[in-house]
Amino acid sequence: MTEHILLLHGLWMRGFSMLALRQRLSHAGFEVHGFEYASVAAQPQSSLTRLRKRMRALADDRGASRVHLVGHSLGGIVALQCMRDDENLPPGRIVCLGTPLTGSAAARGLLEWPLGERMLGYSMRALLDGVPAWRGSREVGVIAGTLQYGLGAWLGHFQGEHDGTVAVDETRLPGITDHCVVEASHLGLLFSAEAAEQTIAFLRNGRFDEHERAGAPVSD
Repeated sequence: MTEHILLLHGLWMRGFSMLALRQRLSHAGFEVHGFEYASVAAQPQSSLTRLRKRMRALADDRGASRVHLVGHSLGGIVALQCMRDDENLPPGRIVCLGTPLTGSAAARGLLEWPLGERMLGYSMRALLDGVPAWRGSREVGVIAGTLQYGLGAWLGHFQGEHDGTVAVDETRLPGITDHCVVEASHLGLLFSAEAAEQTIAFLRNGRFDEHERAGAPVSD
């Protein structure tokens, strides 16, 4: 069975930002593809429709295929939104990297500044509210970072562990399959060998590597 991965970038980013992670996943034997979307200027529903169409096209191209989604930051929210509204899609798993699934304090802080709302654009609601507890059938793994480099910490005023932009607590969503933390900043999650290894482990087995994990599953 062909194992496809669609990479979903974060706010203000483009697909090339995930090149290092893409190379590591490709070397592990996956067929890896980028998915570009306008995180600020496009209506979310338009991006979700295109994403579902791309998933079906990849599955149809090779017959029996699995299509996994790996999203960084906002990209993880996009992945869950895609699967929550339409389960009639090719099988696969989801990995979220540094995704504020319960809402972003940094985004709320940005709104206090001039042009903050414009900078968040059509992604503002998703970043402020996060997503509801996961009830989908697809397995979801979440990787959080703990290296505290980034301007988002200044905006978010985090109390606990964070990656400089997203707090670890913001990544813990009831209903997900597994959760772990790695020593990486928010952007650094895209370049971290450990984050890539944990992503590969989850996509293959539905669990993170027990020898590397520092987190634990989130339960209701």
